[in-house]
Amino acid sequence: MDIQIAAIIPARYDSTRFKGKPLVKIAGKPMIEQVYRQVEKCKKFTDIIVATDDKRIAQTVYKFGGQYQMTSGNIRSGTDRIWEVLKNSNYDAVINIQGDEPLISEKLISKLYDTLLNEKERVVSAFYVNKSFEDFGSRDIVKVVLDNHFQALYFSRSPVPHQTVDQFQEFNQHIGIYGYWRDILERFVNFPPSKPEKLERLEQLRFLSNDIMIKLVESDCPSIGVDVPEDIERIENLMGIENEKD
Repeated sequence: MDIQIAAIIPARYDSTRFKGKPLVKIAGKPMIEQVYRQVEKCKKFTDIIVATDDKRIAQTVYKFGGQYQMTSGNIRSGTDRIWEVLKNSNYDAVINIQGDEPLISEKLISKLYDTLLNEKERVVSAFYVNKSFEDFGSRDIVKVVLDNHFQALYFSRSPVPHQTVDQFQEFNQHIGIYGYWRDILERFVNFPPSKPEKLERLEQLRFLSNDIMIKLVESDCPSIGVDVPEDIERIENLMGIENEKD
């Protein structure tokens, strides 16, 4: 029997820093559509689904011909929203794709998909080698420390592993895309939030706190998301550059 793997894009309207973010127009299209189209380029998934609790987002997805599923409004996190879709489906596994990264690489999505097929006992995610010391000090950029087998040892908003400006060469920036098999995600949602997760405000630490390892694949492209309205112009400029390359 064929393995059923879905791409699920969690999207909520009431973002703390940027309300209505999934519907903001980028290069003439809603951001959620830009993300959806990038995922479509992968051409590997059984289905691509936007998981949302907001009818405005659902209507937008319907208008551009995408699939959506309504979820409850009291969900704590994007991962819990993913599980609500997965538990009511026949999918064997899912790739969780952030809805605020309209430049997400289809090559990275495909790489994560292929890695997931060989990782039945671990979660899979991604990282990018970042050479910016300014980014290294930013609490908004998540760092991941890896072992020799590209397995996550820890995630943090702090600059880890410690490097002074004189020592600094690079760090591993985490990219928030995940692949999970059904049984692993079911275990995750039944664990209480861990102390490191609450301190760092990084829910992926719940996996590590409960002995579920995370395998990382390297991306050639940085993670460029939309966090505040000022990010839109930067994204559109980058999209223009990519179109020129095409």
